[in-house]
Amino acid sequence: MSNHFSLEGKVALVTGGSRGLGRQMVLSFAEAGADVVITSRKAEACADVAKEVEALGRKALPVSCHVGKWNEIDALVEKAYEVFGRIDVLVNNAGMSPLAPSSAETSEELFDKVIGVNFKGPFHLSSLVGERMAAGDGGSIINISSSGALFPQPRFGPYAGAKAALNTLTGVFAREYGPKVRVNTISAGPFLTDISKSWAEEKRHTTQSAIGRPGNPEEIITTALYLASPASSYTTSSLIRVDGGLY
Repeated sequence: MSNHFSLEGKVALVTGGSRGLGRQMVLSFAEAGADVVITSRKAEACADVAKEVEALGRKALPVSCHVGKWNEIDALVEKAYEVFGRIDVLVNNAGMSPLAPSSAETSEELFDKVIGVNFKGPFHLSSLVGERMAAGDGGSIINISSSGALFPQPRFGPYAGAKAALNTLTGVFAREYGPKVRVNTISAGPFLTDISKSWAEEKRHTTQSAIGRPGNPEEIITTALYLASPASSYTTSSLIRVDGGLY
């Protein structure tokens, strides 16, 4: 069974890979045998995670990139292919979810920033990498979405809308780059990452879900590894909820 989840000889690129769920996926992919491109806006943070990957015996490429800016995405893709010659797994994990005072008080700058990071960036990055995957040996694209797109809350309109658009984009690219490229969504619920430090104490311990608590970051690993690896060879255009059974 371990062969089904092996990433030996593969290269994975993870945006937002320097902390939280992104870091957990980077390390799990490396443990499964992949070399990893780690990108976020902070070069030093990417370099720190790259050292952790190298300690596992895999190669790592840290690259600073703001995924809301297409010129930086272009440079990221060119650098990854220059160093590794391929990308087999792409994880669109970078995101931002600032809370506005109200929808009416949401500035155009904030709106554009949220849409840029959560939707515009993944669109451009997936199109560049997906096209190369389809022309080569294929691959897997994983979009990290949010339960906010399925259970939207007041004042999160731009974020919920962007993640809903990302869910739709999964189906678009699954058909555009299939059959050699699989494209799937992980709809993540509340996880105890850095953002949870600002939550009220009660929210850090309970949720309105079947499991009744937030997730620990390492609990994203098995779903991500399933979608990245040959284990999911017949799974594409799918949305998998990893949210403790929110309702």
